[in-house]
Amino acid sequence: MTQHFLLSAASRTLKLKDIYKAGEEAAYRKFCELRWPETDGEAICPRCGCCETYDISTRRKFKCKACSHQFSVTSGTIFASRKMDFTDLLAAICIIANAAKGVSAIQLSRDVGCQYKTAFVLAHKIREALADETENAKLSGTVEIDGAYFGGHVRPANEEKNRVDRRLKRHQTGKRRVVVALRQRSGRTLSFVRKSEAEGVEIARQRVATGSEIHADEASHWDTLDAFFPVGRINHSEAYSANGICTNQVESYFSRLRRMVGGQHHHVSGKYLHQYAAHAAWLEDHRRESNGALASRIVAGAMAAPVSREWKGYWQR
Repeated sequence: MTQHFLLSAASRTLKLKDIYKAGEEAAYRKFCELRWPETDGEAICPRCGCCETYDISTRRKFKCKACSHQFSVTSGTIFASRKMDFTDLLAAICIIANAAKGVSAIQLSRDVGCQYKTAFVLAHKIREALADETENAKLSGTVEIDGAYFGGHVRPANEEKNRVDRRLKRHQTGKRRVVVALRQRSGRTLSFVRKSEAEGVEIARQRVATGSEIHADEASHWDTLDAFFPVGRINHSEAYSANGICTNQVESYFSRLRRMVGGQHHHVSGKYLHQYAAHAAWLEDHRRESNGALASRIVAGAMAAPVSREWKGYWQR
């Protein structure tokens, strides 16, 4: 029997101990190589684009020969203002890449040996960089669409006589949100956080190419899609797949997201739900890659991402 890829040695190309054995200089060079791949790690001025720089080795900074601008390998990136050693930073990325269903900030802080808030912000910066991969992506071919609700839990009253029907809107907290996901067959997954699943119709119009076929479940709000796309519908009370029509791929994504939220984070604020959803989508899209490739992809994405829109230094803006 052929061994499954995810259990084979081919998927394990990076070990945490190798990062620390290689040392700080090797981790630093790895960041340089992924920040400036076109010059094999040789610095390029982010201000004027000049390739000739002085190396200020005592401070791990560079000075541009043309405009005299001083910068570091993380200047202008998602890791701007970082204070962690590059080995710890690369180790944290390795841990996140290895976690098939995410990793909690408290666990990351214990593994790396930093404060909880440092791990929390670092993880969210990485999630923000991962989301940039599909920021302007459009899907085509066969696309599945569905929604799943998260949050808004209402604790039931202790005594039976005081309990209410928590399904009714007047008994809810108003914090419940739905993650609308679009998943292309053999392609990318796009996730969006909205108040109502019906808002997914407008999202599909904007992010799915004309002529694509959309598969959806029996929910009535998807009826509107017929006016814009060829639509295949599957009634889950009758079958999960019929005549090639199903939403199994997008349901697979929701399975990963639910296990991430319930098993790792236990509670996710609606304020940050979009980042966790994007993280789960990224993991689902790249699940066949080795952990070394995933770590390199994370570092390269972080080096290409601009300074964070939500996070500054080691806390929220």
